[in-house]
Amino acid sequence: MSVKEIFNLFLLISALHGFLFCIVILFSKNGREKSILFINLLVLTISLNNIQSWIVAKDFYSSFFFLDYIHIPWHFLIAPFFYMFLIYYLDIKKRSKNILKIVLPIFFLMIGIRIGFVFYNTTNTTDNISFILERYTSLEEIFSLLVSLTIFFYSFHILSKKEKLFQKLLEFDNLNWIYTFFKLGLFTYVFWIVALAVTVALNFKEFIYAYYPLRVLTTVLIYWIGYQAIIQLRLLKERRNLRQQLNLKPVLKEINSKNDTEKDADKKLIFEKINILIKTENIFVEPKLTVDFLANEVDISSTKLSNIIKLFTDKNFNDYINEFRIDLAKELLAHPEYKNYTITSIGLESGFNSKSTFYSTFKKHTGATPAQYQKSLNR
Repeated sequence: MSVKEIFNLFLLISALHGFLFCIVILFSKNGREKSILFINLLVLTISLNNIQSWIVAKDFYSSFFFLDYIHIPWHFLIAPFFYMFLIYYLDIKKRSKNILKIVLPIFFLMIGIRIGFVFYNTTNTTDNISFILERYTSLEEIFSLLVSLTIFFYSFHILSKKEKLFQKLLEFDNLNWIYTFFKLGLFTYVFWIVALAVTVALNFKEFIYAYYPLRVLTTVLIYWIGYQAIIQLRLLKERRNLRQQLNLKPVLKEINSKNDTEKDADKKLIFEKINILIKTENIFVEPKLTVDFLANEVDISSTKLSNIIKLFTDKNFNDYINEFRIDLAKELLAHPEYKNYTITSIGLESGFNSKSTFYSTFKKHTGATPAQYQKSLNR
């Protein structure tokens, strides 16, 4: 099997996979969520682009020259749909621009112009008609690339510079997975620029080969963000439900009680105050809780606080705090009301900052993984 045949097979399989993904998600429980809806449109767009590329590569329209060059510029919609997903996921839609009101008319205008351009050139036949139409395709794609890059960097600006708009979301999601998408996305744009440069350098001949790496990378990246978005939305909902039902308070509050925090206070009283503070305020569910913050709350130095914890528990600060987190996680894992919640959401809402940290710490304290512990309860 040649490289071209392998690539064509990849296009077909990825397109069919994308269509199946869209159907399943559309009829799923979260399929009507606006953020998931735009992720679905994103996957659908790349799937349509791939099936169109497969049809062109297989020369299905070789007898219909007009149809052979009516290529819908699906790539023009990828960045706009991602932007719309982002503002709905961050829940800042009311304070953000709806760029689809601008992009969609341009998209349909591009289709109309292409149809007119192809029709004009096919009725006024010349020897260089293929060259003219391929050159037009590249010019159209350059325009699409510039618009897409503009939206991409504007989306990144919102994510990195407008955190005040979505502070509540940051309590549940650090958004590292979206930052990863931007890093990989930037890499993808480099491939796109290279593919266009190769097309121009080859004088618009055999340009399809320059797009092999780009289309593979784009497809994998789009499907990856699709699955990540579904997983993260579920975690987000579960953590919000857990916090609401358990009435956990992740926001670190100031405690003003001077009587039991005098500098000459008995160490036992200070330790009791630390325990009361942690238990009543549930501050252990804050992943960024530090020894410095807790020491400031009880008006002692961080060194003294660490020594007091060590004296009464024989544990360092992290192990002491993690013990509260593990106890809460065990309680949630054992509770029948939360049996359908993912273990990851339970771990994150218990105060751990990642799935891997939760699993390793849980096993360190209990001798079993969270999954093994939960399974043992059902025996």
